[in-house]
Amino acid sequence: MFDSAVLDTVIGVVFVVILFSTVCAAVRESVESLLKTRASYLEYGIRELLNDKSAGGLVTQLYTHPVVAGLFAGDYKPAEASARSMFSWGRRNLPSYIPAKNFASALIDIAVRGQVGGDPPSKAPGKIDLDTIKDSVGKIENPRVARVLLNAIDLAEGDLNRALANVEAWFDSGMDRVSGWYKRLSSRIIFGIALVLAVFLNVDLIRVSRELYNDDAQRAMVLAYAQSAMPDQTMLTDRKKAFDRLSNKTFPVGWGGKTLAQAWDEAGVQNLAGWLFTAFAATLGAPFWFDVLNKVMVIRATVKPHEKSREERSQDNN
Repeated sequence: MFDSAVLDTVIGVVFVVILFSTVCAAVRESVESLLKTRASYLEYGIRELLNDKSAGGLVTQLYTHPVVAGLFAGDYKPAEASARSMFSWGRRNLPSYIPAKNFASALIDIAVRGQVGGDPPSKAPGKIDLDTIKDSVGKIENPRVARVLLNAIDLAEGDLNRALANVEAWFDSGMDRVSGWYKRLSSRIIFGIALVLAVFLNVDLIRVSRELYNDDAQRAMVLAYAQSAMPDQTMLTDRKKAFDRLSNKTFPVGWGGKTLAQAWDEAGVQNLAGWLFTAFAATLGAPFWFDVLNKVMVIRATVKPHEKSREERSQDNN
């Protein structure tokens, strides 16, 4: 049988992680708004997908096509495809998301009618159908994309909408890979942010768990906070409230008047381990820990009624 103090300590620690992860997410969003890493990864992924790594052909035509260009302000200015230039300040205007339907319709229009500003409308093909697309694919000086479009047409069995859907599916599969790149980058960024904040705010989960377990009053207070916050999931999005609660002097976080040097003299490697543990926990995200909190709350509600008092336990021992 679980000890009630252990369960309450776990709930308190998880609640602190939720608050801390919410604060880290707010900082991460601020960093994202400055660097526009999501938009840069999307553009880089489209270069890979269209086999146009220098963005000198189809990528530029795609981003300047009205269907896609309407998703962002300003002009498209391709930068050198390198890890350093990928996140340059001049690319902040690019869209962070392009709907698959926009991508497919723009690509097929480019295949049939060429790039925007090319042939005048009087010389461009009129209605687009599968035969027109198939006849025009040869104009694309990109064998890989031409092969994809021909395959999409062949699998469509005479249905233009199915051909569009096939191109959309190809785009979505490519964007799944981009999402994986972005998630790995985000995890590294959040870990760095969390580690800095863990040291700055002294959020040490080893210390938090120890103090909550040994201090009944503090454990009861954090438990009450957690129970009151459970029904309302705005705790995952209200960043100011999360920071205010985390900064509350009654919470087992903060420096308590000590300097970093003093704290390090007292704990040393233990502090570092606690900060690293906190940073790793934050990379899982507040929603993950909110689910964990719900499950632990259910366990607590199930276990607690069966606990025996001290008098009952002493009688059993006799």
